[in-house]
Amino acid sequence: MKYFDKFHPDNFYHIYNHVGDENLFRKHDNFIFFLSRYHKYIYPVAKTFSYCLMPNHFHVLIQVRDEKAIRILAKNDNDEFDFHKFIMQQLSNFLNSYAKAFNKQYNRRGALFLDFTRRKEIKDEFYFSRLINYIHQNPVHHGFCQLPSEWDYSSYNSIISVNKNSKLERNVVFDWFGGIEEFVEFHKKEKFIDLEI
Repeated sequence: MKYFDKFHPDNFYHIYNHVGDENLFRKHDNFIFFLSRYHKYIYPVAKTFSYCLMPNHFHVLIQVRDEKAIRILAKNDNDEFDFHKFIMQQLSNFLNSYAKAFNKQYNRRGALFLDFTRRKEIKDEFYFSRLINYIHQNPVHHGFCQLPSEWDYSSYNSIISVNKNSKLERNVVFDWFGGIEEFVEFHKKEKFIDLEI
């Protein structure tokens, strides 16, 4: 299984990372701050379809934005522009900014994340819908709740709350499942699918 696929324009990726024996998030404010850092560094370079923040790890499903948008952001139109390297730098800035703030808040030292952030390119439509479900079912699978809707730190409730603004690609997700009712029903029917990530 390949865990470190290169980033390319318009492609979909499952991104995930975890920490060792301690928690990545110790209280509600940590989750919120993490999402604010995500919005600052990742939203400009990628569209987000689903996410889940667990106490000691996280999952995100993204689509990298097109090359033109990334070059504008990078202010770089050179032929030698390294697309993958730029996206990796944004990802690194995101995680480092969270880790520095976390270390300062809890008076700790050293790396927060256990290893390199894993990224798997998603090429299969069948896998796409199952990955969204897998991400939302994570807190259920790990015993933190009984339903995806009971976990405050995933995209599940944001996706189904159609009357609230969201930066998630909600309409694309609904199109993928066939509508909001089908989205909800899929999550009820398929409790947890081990995708062997």
